[in-house]
This record gives sequence, structure tokens and C-alpha cells, in this order.
Amino acid sequence: METLIFRAQSDFSFHPWKSTVFKTSNSYVYQEFGNQKADEDILSRNFLYIKEENRIHPLVLGFVSTNFRRKINLRYLLGAGLTFGVLKREHQWLEFSISSEIERTEFATADFNRPQYYGDKTLRTIRGTLWISGKHHVVRDRLILNHQSYIQPSLEKRNNFRWRTDIGLEFPVWEFLNLTVNYLQSFESIVVANEKQQDRFLTFGFTLKSY
Repeated sequence: METLIFRAQSDFSFHPWKSTVFKTSNSYVYQEFGNQKADEDILSRNFLYIKEENRIHPLVLGFVSTNFRRKINLRYLLGAGLTFGVLKREHQWLEFSISSEIERTEFATADFNRPQYYGDKTLRTIRGTLWISGKHHVVRDRLILNHQSYIQPSLEKRNNFRWRTDIGLEFPVWEFLNLTVNYLQSFESIVVANEKQQDRFLTFGFTLKSY
């Protein structure tokens, strides 16, 4: 059986105003088994950090995503919170964040793994999120570790929660080119009927830098 797996990600940031930073991370995942599409996911994560030079600073965030296998036509989150900088150096940084979001998810079906959600294709909730993210250059800059993890429980329904961890290793081979190994794992407690709650992806590729 022929297997095709493709994953692409872009990261971009700029200063729209003084002491304000906008960061966006956009990813695309496609999987095909035996010429039949199994996954096609889009995720756009956008953050606006205010007074980022301070150890504790506010943030505003907006997420947009789709998921073919989980039959998510469109999901978006809008929220705000605070970031706590733990470590900030030239080649290393580590931070924690806490935020709250309004979420709306449009599914292609109204059949879910939990009966109390039957009958409505659109689910709405308010979430709280705990984040940890960082970047570390080690072994004399021959290895770069990137990571971002979060857990998002609903503040209204105890059985509605999700988590995600994304870990990447980069091996610089040229000023603008790194080889990469990436592991992505995610879990959602509310999914359509007969669908798995957990996903795992291990991918290999390269990173092109424009700076």
C-alpha cells in the first residue's frame, strides 16, 4: 500500500506597534493511504504580545483550524491572557502562559462519542489554557530543540478537554537550512462517533530560514 505523508509549517513575526509583537504559526498536514485521503488538517495560531520585553506581559490570541478525519469543518478560538517569561537569552527562551478563550466548532455530523452532545453540529464553550513553550540551542548550536505544549479544559463541561504537544529537533547544516525531526501528539475528549481521540505524527524534513 502506498503511503503519503506531508507536513508543512511556517512561522513569522513582526512589530505592528512599539513594544508590541505579532507572531503567527501556520501548519498543514496531509496523509494518504492507498490513494485514499486519510488526513488534511489546517491550523493557524496567532498571538499578539504587548510589552513583550517585560517578564510578565499580556497576550491576545486567535486560532483557526480544520480537521478532515475528525470532521471539523471549522474551529476558531478568541481569547486573552498573560505570559510569564522564565528564561530569555540570545539562543534560549522558555515561557509559560495562561489564557481563556471563547471557542466555536462546526462539525460535519451531529453524532459524537458522548451522547449528551448528540443533535447539534456546532459546539460552543469557554476554555482555560495552560501553555509552555521554548527554544534551546545545545551542543554548541549543533542541535536546536523547539517545543510547545498546552492543555485546554472547558470551563463549562468537565468532560470536554484537549491537549497537544509539539516537539522538534533541528540540525543546522547551512546558514539558512536545518534538517528537522518533529513529533506531534494531540488528544481530544469530544470527537465524532467511532473516531479515535488521540493522534501521533513523527515526521522528518527540513527548515528554510530567511534571516
